[in-house]
This record gives sequence, C-alpha cells and structure tokens, in this order.
Amino acid sequence: MAKSSASFVCQSCGAVHTKWSGRCDACGGWNTITEEAAPAPLGSNVRRQKGRAFALEDLQTADEAPPRRITGIHEFDRVCGGGLVPGSALLVGGDPGVGKSTIILQALASYARTGGSAVYISGEEAMAQVRMRAVRMELSDSPVALGSATCVEDILATLEKGKPPGVVAIDSIQTLWTGALEAAPGTVAQVRTASFDLVRYAKSSGAALILVGHVTKDGQIAGPKAVEHLVDAVLYFEGERGHQFRILRAVKNRFGPTDEIGVFEMTGKGLAEVANPSALFLDDRNSASPGTAVFAGIEGTRPLLVEVQALVAQPGYGTPRRAVVGWDTGRLAMILAVLDSRGGVGASANDVYLNVAGGLKVGEPAADLAAAAALISSFSGIALPHNTVFFGEISLTGDIRPAPQPELRLKEAAKLGFTTAVVPKDTKTEVSGLALRPVKDVGDLISVCGAGEK
Repeated sequence: MAKSSASFVCQSCGAVHTKWSGRCDACGGWNTITEEAAPAPLGSNVRRQKGRAFALEDLQTADEAPPRRITGIHEFDRVCGGGLVPGSALLVGGDPGVGKSTIILQALASYARTGGSAVYISGEEAMAQVRMRAVRMELSDSPVALGSATCVEDILATLEKGKPPGVVAIDSIQTLWTGALEAAPGTVAQVRTASFDLVRYAKSSGAALILVGHVTKDGQIAGPKAVEHLVDAVLYFEGERGHQFRILRAVKNRFGPTDEIGVFEMTGKGLAEVANPSALFLDDRNSASPGTAVFAGIEGTRPLLVEVQALVAQPGYGTPRRAVVGWDTGRLAMILAVLDSRGGVGASANDVYLNVAGGLKVGEPAADLAAAAALISSFSGIALPHNTVFFGEISLTGDIRPAPQPELRLKEAAKLGFTTAVVPKDTKTEVSGLALRPVKDVGDLISVCGAGEK
C-alpha cells in the first residue's frame, strides 16, 4: 500500500499545491499555504460495496412548500425567504464587529419567546460574555439554551442527547475542530469537515442550523468554497463603521429569492429593524446642493430609494482621481467615458468622487441614470429638482435602456412624495401622481438636467 503524503493547501481559497510557497498561485494570497496530511489512498484489493437502486420521479411531482420557523425578526425572516426551513443550513458572514452575533442572538431569543427551542453555541466567547450581551440587549429572560464548545464531537453529542432543537446557531465555524483530523482549527480541512458533520446533523434531525463565518480582507467568507455549496443559504451582513445602518443580504438561497435585503439600525440595545429604509436613507437630503440624484432601485423583491452623490472638482495633480463608495469603480469610468464621448460633457479630466448615501452598496445597472444625472449636475453647478427620481441603464452607445420592474420603483417613489420620474423612453408604466419624463439617450438626459448649454 502506498504511503500517505502531505499536501499544501491555501487557507484562503482551498487550492492544493505540491510544495510550499509564500504566495498562492490561485488567489494571490501571501503566507496562506499550510501543510496538511493527506489520507492514505485505498489499495487495489479493496472491494467496493454494491450500490442500491433508487426510484426516479418526473418533474410534475407536486410537493408542498417547506414549512417555515418564524423567528419574529421580520427583516431577518424576509431575507431567509419567509423564515427558517427545518433541516436547512444557513451561513452568515460579515466583517468583525458588524453585528453577526447580535442579530443571531436576537433571532434566537425572539424564536424562543414564541415557544420554540433554540440553542446558541459560542466557540469564540465565554458564556459570561454572551450573557452580558443578552443583559444589555434585554434578552436575558429568553429561554435560549447556551453553550460554549469548539469540539464538533462534543457539540453533536450534546445536541443528540435530547429532543432536537428547532434552531441551532454555531458562532463561529472557523473555531471548530474535529478529532478525525490532525489539522489545526480554522484550516480548510477542519472547516470543511466540521461544516459537513453539522449540516448532516441538521438534515437528519430537522433542526435549522445557522453558522457564523469569518470573512477575508476581500469581504469573502473565509475557508473553502465547499462550505458555501454545502449550506442552503448564504447571507452577508454589511455595514460601514461610520454609519449606524446594517444591511443583511442574501447571495444564495435555495428556499427564497436571492439579493433580498433586510435593513437594520445599530442601537445601544442591539439591532432595530427599519420598516421603511427608503425614507431613512433620504431623511437628511439637501436639495439646494448640485450633484445629488435619487435612484429608484430594487433590492431583491423590495423597492429602495437612495441618494447618489457626485462631486466633480478640478484635478489637484496631473492624473485625475476617482473615488467611489457604494458603487463599482469600473462602472463610473464607463459612465464618464459615455458622457464625454456621446454627450460632450468633458468631465473626465477632473477629479470625480461618487458616494451612495447611507452606506448602501448598489450593484444594479439601473443606477447608471442616477449616477450620470448627479455627475452632470455637479459639473454644471445646477441642482436637480428635489422631487425627481431616476433609473435606467446607459449603454456604450449612449442610449438609455429600460430597467426591470418599473412599476415597483414608481410606486415606491410616489409613496414617498416624488412627483417626477426620469425613465427610459420605452417605459410605459403609469402611476397616479407621478409624471414620467422619458429620455432616449444621454443627450436627452443632459437637457433634462438643465445643462444643455454646458
């Protein structure tokens, strides 16, 4: 039988190398490669077990919708698709201090107060620290079972000792280790094996499993991508330290829509739900200043209005500077090029700063029109009307392309008191109390912004 050999695995992306090196060729990370013992290969004389045939079904088989376990935190339940599904596994990632442990403790406490069985196992903090947080958040009277452990075998033995709980939270998956492997806790092999064992327990017992995951400096969940494939839903908890708002975003969900978001506000007693995030993001608008435009966007199934701010200034150095917060830098460069080439604006030679107010990250192409309007307004010095919203995608030819779900966007704008919407030309939806100003290309947009003479 051949000897077992060691392999060198990148702890950031999971790539396997034949020898150690300071830099991973797959992800470019430095000092992320560690040595792990590989299992001995099976000998040729090992007889395989004969498989067992299983029944096949057609696509017309009618199945009932999976039941949901409602936590009572409406924004959390919304992102999960209406609640936690029994036997499902959910992975929550986010930057340190953003509030991952806080939102999960609140969800478990709310679920336990309605009669559900909830277990919170902390691998990073002692139970006294978790209790102190619960007292500060006024959750100490909630019947949540609390434990502190890092060994997967001990956790599974504890959970299997009694009746399976309704919801189990593990904080965090990077702190766990299993005795089946010799690798250190937090390595790719340990994270993958521990996740597999816990997900298998959730599937067999019917408990809803919530795993907390660390993120890398690039904002991705640390560890192998196999963990994200194992779970049923992946949520990212986003937020800037300078803002009190927190965004819970679903990037994968087998039981609900992806790109759904929940909005929270960080307070002294934990995270408070924001029922109307559009009004909150637009609360401190200053209509007298040029360079601001309101974008009517869609996040998942929810319409969301947010302010886009732009500043075009004289360059301080030979090379114009670009600074973007909450939007794609490459998208900004493209919009500037189209405005110069197709509209003759001439703003690319200046320093350009773009910001999405409130700490929200916008990735929708329909934000092109609002960003272009804010850039034109700042460059011309003409403030846009306070009661106008924008949405539409700008192509490289300068044409304005339609955006999906215009009715939801327009209804949300009308509900918040806006009276005018600058929309792509082919938009046919009409909403009472809202006048549409269709634009065909960036030339029409420049005229609408009152900068035709620039």
